[in-house]
Amino acid sequence: MGPVVTPAQSMNARKRMSTGDRRRQIIDGAIKFFAEHGLAGQLRQLTKELGITHALLYHYFPTKDALIKQVYEDVFEARWKPEWAGLLDNKNLSPTEKLTAFYADYSATFLTHDFVRILIFSGLSDRSISDRFMEMLRTHLIPRLIRETRKHCNRRTRAKPSNRELELLMGLHGGIFYIAMRRWVYGQAIYDVTSPQAELEIITDRVVSYLLSAETFFKMD
Repeated sequence: MGPVVTPAQSMNARKRMSTGDRRRQIIDGAIKFFAEHGLAGQLRQLTKELGITHALLYHYFPTKDALIKQVYEDVFEARWKPEWAGLLDNKNLSPTEKLTAFYADYSATFLTHDFVRILIFSGLSDRSISDRFMEMLRTHLIPRLIRETRKHCNRRTRAKPSNRELELLMGLHGGIFYIAMRRWVYGQAIYDVTSPQAELEIITDRVVSYLLSAETFFKMD
């Protein structure tokens, strides 16, 4: 059994933490807390788990909304990779290669325990996070994925994506997201985790299936 830490010693340890380290501790703790308890989780419980006072939390984040905004920036915006645009715009790769490479990296980057659970909890509450993230997808990602799908199907059009195109694409996007949901929400094994190629194979299969379906649906256009 280790030495007993007195309240005074614990307080001194907290005081020694730098401003930057303390802020980082609160953000990391909030990410884990909201991923476990949802965005409706009480900040009183968060401060208890972090071992800090309400006053200290509010010194860094005056409102719960301010803390949730920071969590969004860390878990969602900060993970977005500008190089994905370059990958999808690369004229030396086929649409199959682009979509497979993109979704493999997207899955590894975004579809983590914290991301998936916070996104789901947001969708079940005020949608403040899920709506912002979906808008980022609509702005930066979906137009490029539709363009590559059309290229694969030899569809020479720059028209606004149709509802059918969008729903077909969401079938691919949602199917890959569901891999992570099974893991992080339902707690279900989805493949042999000892095989580093297993998830890539699943993603490849889904991309190929999506593009084959697109060919079938749009061959008469």
